[in-house]
Amino acid sequence: MPTDIPHDLQPRTGMDVDAFREDIKQHLQYTLAKDQYVSTEWDHYHSVVMTVMDRLHDRWIDTQQRYYQQKAKRVYYLSMEYLIGRLLDNMLINLGLQDVAAEAIEGLGLDYDVLRETEVDAGLGNGGLGRLAACFLDSMATLGVPAIGYGIRYDYGIFDQDIVDGWQVEKPDLWLEYGYPWSIVRPRKKYKIQFYGETTASKDARGRLHFDWVNTHKVNALAYDTPIPGFQNGVVNTLRLWKATSDEGFDLKSFNQGDYIDAVRNNLLEENISRVLYPNDKVFKGQELRLKQEYFLVSASLQDAMQRFKKQFDDLRKIPAQMAVQCNDTHPNLAIPELMRVLMDEEELEWEPAWDIVTRTMNYTNHTLMPEALEQWPVSLMSNLLPRHTQIIREIDRRFLNTIRVSGRTREQRERMRIVSNEMNARVRMGNLGIVGAKKVNGVSQLHSDLMKKTIFKDFAQEFPGKFTNVTNGITPRRWLRQCNRGLAGLISDRIGEEWMTHLDQLKRVQDFTEDDSFRESVQQIKLANKKRLADYVKRQHGVGINPHSIFDIQIKRIHEYKRQLMAVMHAVTLYNRLKENPGADIEPRTLLFAGKAAPGYTMAKLHIKLINSVAEIINNDPDVSDTLRVLFLPDYSVSLAEKMIPAADLSEQISTAGMEASGTGNMKFALNGALTIGTLDGANIEIREQVGPDNIFIFGFTVDEIDAIRQNGYEPKAIYEEDQELKQVIDQIHSGYFSPEAPNLFHPITNALLNEGDYFMVLGDYRSYVDKQAEVERVYKQQPEWTRKAIINIANMGHFSSDRSIRDYCERIWDVEVREG
Repeated sequence: MPTDIPHDLQPRTGMDVDAFREDIKQHLQYTLAKDQYVSTEWDHYHSVVMTVMDRLHDRWIDTQQRYYQQKAKRVYYLSMEYLIGRLLDNMLINLGLQDVAAEAIEGLGLDYDVLRETEVDAGLGNGGLGRLAACFLDSMATLGVPAIGYGIRYDYGIFDQDIVDGWQVEKPDLWLEYGYPWSIVRPRKKYKIQFYGETTASKDARGRLHFDWVNTHKVNALAYDTPIPGFQNGVVNTLRLWKATSDEGFDLKSFNQGDYIDAVRNNLLEENISRVLYPNDKVFKGQELRLKQEYFLVSASLQDAMQRFKKQFDDLRKIPAQMAVQCNDTHPNLAIPELMRVLMDEEELEWEPAWDIVTRTMNYTNHTLMPEALEQWPVSLMSNLLPRHTQIIREIDRRFLNTIRVSGRTREQRERMRIVSNEMNARVRMGNLGIVGAKKVNGVSQLHSDLMKKTIFKDFAQEFPGKFTNVTNGITPRRWLRQCNRGLAGLISDRIGEEWMTHLDQLKRVQDFTEDDSFRESVQQIKLANKKRLADYVKRQHGVGINPHSIFDIQIKRIHEYKRQLMAVMHAVTLYNRLKENPGADIEPRTLLFAGKAAPGYTMAKLHIKLINSVAEIINNDPDVSDTLRVLFLPDYSVSLAEKMIPAADLSEQISTAGMEASGTGNMKFALNGALTIGTLDGANIEIREQVGPDNIFIFGFTVDEIDAIRQNGYEPKAIYEEDQELKQVIDQIHSGYFSPEAPNLFHPITNALLNEGDYFMVLGDYRSYVDKQAEVERVYKQQPEWTRKAIINIANMGHFSSDRSIRDYCERIWDVEVREG
């Protein structure tokens, strides 16, 4: 690359192709000390990132100064997970620079697509929770909401997944191996986080009882900031991730005595706090390190927020008017006792005014109805690690019990509502703490919010009816249509303009084209191109050919029994059996694609992955059926893989047991990209049906109320098995080792769970309804004009599911924050 730069160019601020290209060249030579002879793809990618960052910095600084000058109320979003994926496309789109950057990069003899693929996913989340947080950050910036996202900068994110002999094998996710050029370390943003020790009580000069947390072990939280630009509006918010560093420094004495290991041992132990993301998002396990991580996040974030507040205000009573703290699930709910501790022990407020501030500042989003996922920390563990917080939580519990005793709650109700359980091995119930200490508690779909009030938090909903609300989840249309499906996004923009990118309800106008032959044909061609692109990727990465003219039937999400990947693979076996029995059967060619990770300790979920791969091995190598039916499990699911799979999908599998999926956001992404949904009446599927109409979604299976009635009357999966011959054949094949001839008993835990252990997730109960609905899917797919009409109606009615709408709802219903679009 030549490096002669004309003096009149100002590449660090220029938004044209020439300036962008010159800045890339400058960064390669002067930031990375490379030239065209020794530079690698990573160096070129890094130079492009630095060039983009140059164009973000002025906007970033200006945005933060404007918030400060306006004394804006800030939203502090606390989340243990952020699945932000790759950022290059996202940053360029939001800056309005994607075409400029592509031209500049190609003008240097480089390939934009190659550079884009060079970026690693920042895998800082397990699934929907983390991806939702990332969409919300995008929308808060796009709507001009003064917000900062707080999280942890894990050295190792969600594990990389290999498939070896059909089994999931976990490898470390080395996302920071070459650094992360999108983040900037803030050495002066460092806070001390305390653990262990004990509390002492004394009277101050005014005779007030004062508590001190003493003899603590301290760890530093160091800030790393990533800019989050809004969509072409000049706003740049911040994602601040905390890294744990040692407070004690290097033990020079030990080192001089020749004991290097002792010299660094404490440092390594402290840095473990931000070492690894816990790869389990649906079952609570009470490890001390996880509790440390949660308090580490909360303490650093609140110290940062309080420092920002106190720069401008000296009246603590203004905190609720200046700060809205949102706890994304129970993980950050320690923010409630932590803010109480800060206000009482450090700011010397009495309990009542401190509690008033806390309960008007904190908010809690619940993401699950499953009791096993709600955190309950042993008091013994918490009192050792956080002795002062345990005192405060006990006092919150005591005062709350007095309140509900007065309101006439029964003893049984009081026991359910307690924050600290009354048992031998007492536990702190973090969900209950979140409800008692929050201003607002929200679910994430209308069904989930209603069930939350009827089931796990029924007593609280009766006690605090005004505290509960709903904010249905959403997805950012910038990434999940404009970025991942440029063909469809371009077609829509050609017909209705580009306003839909920030006002997704504008897609309603697309419905006017359902009878437009040229529009329908364009939608079909774009879908086919996306399917071919995915097929090329699968062939290139995995050496397997798939037919882009077949139904692409896709299920991508965490592997969990309640999500019922098992039922989808049982359907594949059913189709296989039909084809074997009647090779000439008129069955539409179908490709079933699965992707997702199972928590490393989740034995049954990992066995389901093995079953999918074993079934695929038999089906894909059987010449009688392989032209008609294919099954593949794509390893190492990520945001970037989702961006390839979702635009290519014909059929979206959203088949969780009704009442168990809080919302889902994959269902929204698929429908926005023109896939039709087969699903239960669960989570946001219900609202999708309301938006698109019951004729444009394939609903099957038991409802929540039907499941409750069946459980009460006695559910008999064995009887279902005996009566349905197709189902019986599938179960018998799995049980007998048909798909695992070298280990005939391998899948007995699966068949035992279905037949002998109650089939808790009602796979057998919903099987026939599901298989019959899949036959209807096939009939409609054969009528391509009709299928495409339904796909267009789905696209046109996804406006409700924009994360921009979700954030507007949060601003209006929970945060009392003004949206400042434009």
